[in-house]
Amino acid sequence: MTPVTRDPRRHLPLLLAALAMIGPFSIDAIFPGFPDIGRNFGVGEVALQQTVSVYLIAYAVMSLFHGALSDAYGRKPVIVIGMAVYALASVGAALAPTFTFLLGCRALQGVCAGAGIVVGRAVVRDTMNGEEAQRMMSKVMMIFGIAPAIAPIVGAWLLGIDGWRGIFWALAVFTVLLTMGVARFLVESHPKANRTIFRPRPLLAGYVRIGSDLPFWPLAIASSINFSGLFLYIASAPRLVRDLLGLGAQGFPWLFVPVVIGMVAGAYTSGRVAGRASAARTVAVGYVFMLASCAINIVLALALPTPRVPWSTLPLALYGFGVQMAFPTLTLLLLDRFPAQRGGVSSVQAFSSLLFTALVAGVLSPLLSYNMLGLALGATGMCSIGLLAWWWYSHLERRAIARHKAAGMGSAAEQAELQEPG
Repeated sequence: MTPVTRDPRRHLPLLLAALAMIGPFSIDAIFPGFPDIGRNFGVGEVALQQTVSVYLIAYAVMSLFHGALSDAYGRKPVIVIGMAVYALASVGAALAPTFTFLLGCRALQGVCAGAGIVVGRAVVRDTMNGEEAQRMMSKVMMIFGIAPAIAPIVGAWLLGIDGWRGIFWALAVFTVLLTMGVARFLVESHPKANRTIFRPRPLLAGYVRIGSDLPFWPLAIASSINFSGLFLYIASAPRLVRDLLGLGAQGFPWLFVPVVIGMVAGAYTSGRVAGRASAARTVAVGYVFMLASCAINIVLALALPTPRVPWSTLPLALYGFGVQMAFPTLTLLLLDRFPAQRGGVSSVQAFSSLLFTALVAGVLSPLLSYNMLGLALGATGMCSIGLLAWWWYSHLERRAIARHKAAGMGSAAEQAELQEPG
């Protein structure tokens, strides 16, 4: 009797979206609880911001290993173990007797949280190709885009039930359920025959090989720093919502709802144009929207001495749209640089992205969030760096195609490399 084989793609959108939501929930859900945490432990705003920075730094460092571990031991075990330990760290945070202990639990959350999103990207590329992969990535990012808006709303609601500790209890319950769901429904997409050996020397050699690929760097920079421009506003949410906009704990939706609307619309549009528009055009449209948002934010910051809703936050919908329009294509181009090391490539990309976001949370947000103009200029600078990186990648690819043609090895597929993602 032939055994029944489950379709590995059947539950992917829901599972991967839920795994991707861990990151935004870990950051945004605790923002409404900042004042209570500060009073509970007697710490100031700078110390509270470190609950985000510590999480992101741990996330960034460990993300270098999640992909390689999944290349060696399989995608599913790495995700299941990571989510289970994350749940334990959330319980520890909920019971934290001191602020130092809370920071330690946040670091442990960061160590584990990346297992879902980093390995999840490799799962998509294991099971799908071309247009199908772009559509799946867009679906995941569309659902993922809802998390930043839901998280602070849920966090504010939980404050009324069990204070800031209830936020971490909720994270623990969510990840326990997610761990069980992954264990039950996720089909292993990386067979033993394709697995590598997890040893320091091969791991280092693999990262050296990835790092020596010149086109990898502009793609990694572009895909990472685009979101950092938006994350500057997200990381600044406690000060922006309470001090600049003069709103209370229930005011976070004024910031996050426009962001989410833009991100969901951008991810949906990216999925719809997969196979119809070239990679170059898709990314270019993304940058048009991001730069338009930056320009409007600068004008509004200069025109409105006192920031007010909805005008001071509405343009972020355009930025969110642009980020999600470009991100799936940039990610697939990155993963396809090294088809045999997709887990490792995803790890390096996540590491670079998280370093940017940790820098934003720990340094740029405290420096720039005193007024809307500082935030607008910071986001514009990061978006401009991303655009320059994309131009660099496009230039490198055009030169590579020209060299192949000059050597008599050009082909229609090679010449279309910039036109078709994946």
